[in-house]
Amino acid sequence: MASIFKRRKGKHEPYSIQYTNHEGKRKTVKGFTDRGLTDQLAGKLETEARLRKTGLVDAEQERSLMIKNDPIGEHLSAFKASLADNSPHHIKVTMLRVNSIVDGCEFKALADLNVEVVQGYLRSLREKIDISHRTYNHYVQAIGSFCNWCVDSHRFTANPIRGLERLNAETDVRHPRRALTPDEVARLVDATRNSGKFVQKLSPELRARAYLFSYFTGLRKQEMASLTVSSFRLDDSPATVMVAAKSSKHRRKDVLPLHPELVVMLRKWVEGLKPAEKLFPMLGKKKLSFAIERDLQRAGIPYQTEEGIADFHAAGRHTYITQLLRSGASLPEAKELARHSDVKMTMRYTHIGIADQAKAVAKLPSPKTDPKPTIARKGGKKAALQMRCISDGVERHSPSPDGNGPADTKSENPCQCKGLVADRRQLSSTVKAEGMGFEPTTPCGASDFESDRWPIRLPSSST
Repeated sequence: MASIFKRRKGKHEPYSIQYTNHEGKRKTVKGFTDRGLTDQLAGKLETEARLRKTGLVDAEQERSLMIKNDPIGEHLSAFKASLADNSPHHIKVTMLRVNSIVDGCEFKALADLNVEVVQGYLRSLREKIDISHRTYNHYVQAIGSFCNWCVDSHRFTANPIRGLERLNAETDVRHPRRALTPDEVARLVDATRNSGKFVQKLSPELRARAYLFSYFTGLRKQEMASLTVSSFRLDDSPATVMVAAKSSKHRRKDVLPLHPELVVMLRKWVEGLKPAEKLFPMLGKKKLSFAIERDLQRAGIPYQTEEGIADFHAAGRHTYITQLLRSGASLPEAKELARHSDVKMTMRYTHIGIADQAKAVAKLPSPKTDPKPTIARKGGKKAALQMRCISDGVERHSPSPDGNGPADTKSENPCQCKGLVADRRQLSSTVKAEGMGFEPTTPCGASDFESDRWPIRLPSSST
């Protein structure tokens, strides 16, 4: 039985309730200043304790309900802590997007999360700051990751924003990229080395090495920045480079083969370096789009054309994947070397122009044909479409008296066959007439002409 009392005397002092919960523990909770309301609350607490004790209330469901009503900020802090294995940049960008949605939708608790509200906010964000379809999808992915984490941590039984629409990023490309040719890469590297200019505190030699390494491996900037001397196995067959899972975009350890010419260059680059020393120090903190634009200008190569821009990602990774296919690699091989989970993503990095298509068409084998066409034969005889009327002793066409023209414009059908119409003209005084373009006929009176499937009409003019 619950007991109700006041800790301090006073009209405006609230009552306290002391009761035994479902675990048999004595609990004290704050009531109301009104005795009647406090009695109702005490009765409710006792009833809930009795139901939990008898198993009529699912304690797990009740716990989940209580969690959903907790302030959402506490859950966001726990979610951020769960991202510790990712790169600092990924954590920062993800939390910025999640907090933007939570604050924009004015969510106070997990229970407030709603797919329609989130979708409405993202649509208004598109109109307000004109974000691209790709950026829109990044916001969807960020809030989706948070909700999936809530499901995995038993805060939700199901994702509350499941079905949130994503936009087609292919129809709204804000910064299209283009691949360089091997000749352009060579000119870029030479111009950078000979420039003698530091850009963002990066020496000409370091920038030139970065351009070459990106072209030969297709690694991303952050992945390159994580490489140390111990990441390479130059004496193995084949020589390889290993990207640690924490530095890889898909959070898996990657081992990639190295180009033989790159292996020769790497042997010189790692001379005098310690195993834990980075091959490209400070590269991850630099924006190389500015540096490569200046270096392309020195090489006389346009940074932007109608095809797109040639930033560091395009000059390296896009060019790497495109040249793999141009060199004869199959699409599955390019997908594995690019470390893509879907071949559709690999196709986005492939820049095959009209010149590449023309070369592919030119490689088609030409069929060997006979310059002199022959007439197909059927049953050992010519099957050309011809018509031959054989008189077989029946005079079908009356010759003209002088042999130069028709004596009569009309004549009767001598055998009254159905294959010939009554209205016909004389052709010649010969007993045989041939006309190209018709199937061979049978003599008048034959069974085929007694059917309606031969509606043949003779030419109306004499030949």
